[in-house]
Amino acid sequence: MQAEADEEHMHRRVLAFSSVVVDPLDTMAAATVGTMIRDGYGSPDTCHALYCALPRAEFTGMSILLTEDEHRYPPGVVTVDINSPGMLGFH
Repeated sequence: MQAEADEEHMHRRVLAFSSVVVDPLDTMAAATVGTMIRDGYGSPDTCHALYCALPRAEFTGMSILLTEDEHRYPPGVVTVDINSPGMLGFH
């Protein structure tokens, strides 16, 4: 969401990477993310990313968040600075 909000058609470049997965929100997840937004954890984009990065029964993989604000996430959430050399094809 944030990439597309910042630059038109950016979603095409981001989703072209085979490793990019956007987790859909089921009913319970949507309620949880809504609560996180209401409780002040951040924007819808931030709360969706944070929810998807936290351990949950239906996902056995490991989420890595690309972000400009690594410091905003709690310990245990794996983040990578989106502006790091080589990220999203920028060198």
